Amino acid sequence: MARRPRFSPALWFGTIAWGVALALAPWWIGVPLLPAMAAVLLLLEHRLAPEHRWLLRHGLGWGLPGALFALQRALGGGIFAWVIALLGMLVGYTLLAGLEAWLDRDARRAFKVDTGADGTNQSDAATSDWPRLARAPVGPPAEIIELQAPRWREGTEGIDDPYGGRVVHRDGAYCFDDGTRIDGVGAQAAFSPSGRWFAARLPNDRGIALRDRDTGKLHRLLGWQLDGWYREQPWLIRRHGDMPLSLRAVLGDDAVADD
Repeated sequence: MARRPRFSPALWFGTIAWGVALALAPWWIGVPLLPAMAAVLLLLEHRLAPEHRWLLRHGLGWGLPGALFALQRALGGGIFAWVIALLGMLVGYTLLAGLEAWLDRDARRAFKVDTGADGTNQSDAATSDWPRLARAPVGPPAEIIELQAPRWREGTEGIDDPYGGRVVHRDGAYCFDDGTRIDGVGAQAAFSPSGRWFAARLPNDRGIALRDRDTGKLHRLLGWQLDGWYREQPWLIRRHGDMPLSLRAVLGDDAVADD
């Protein structure tokens, strides 16, 4: 809103004198002058100093009755003249209220932003919290995931088991020394770096079979391929060039048959 100059007797005396001067001056001076002042406020709103804007707005409010008094004098001062003056007062102050609302639009918008629903000022709280918010981390901590590529091997002649012994592919199944058997898989297989996971490609490369040797759980994932290992966990892709997903993400989104 327009910043008001400091109160002084001279300022208020000048305001009253302005209204009286328009009342005593010919109507053709005051009546066109007021719209000209309103036009200056609208066209030069952001160029005028706050004090000048306030003086123009204050001058419009006090000058309107003076100019209309001069108009009714020019019309003869009868009943008809006073009716015209009162109608002009009603229309003039209605337009002036609209002008004031338009000029104060930015201040009202800022007030709504700075004031919360309970009427308290939110800008002070936001300002005081700003250093803490600026230093606070945004989102989860970043982590660079580098996958270790699987080492695929043909199991027809046997593959060394990191847990000891060998695994062999016979008749469409992988056989472990402890008696574990994984049926319906192809000959290409790979162990995770420490041997916890065993991966075997399904026939015709239709998917992947993953066995968690610590829990004994087997996952057959149709349409998925093993892209690599991260912290001993398998990460998978649908096709070459896709973003790899962890097994947990795949199990949450796709139908999996566990044996």
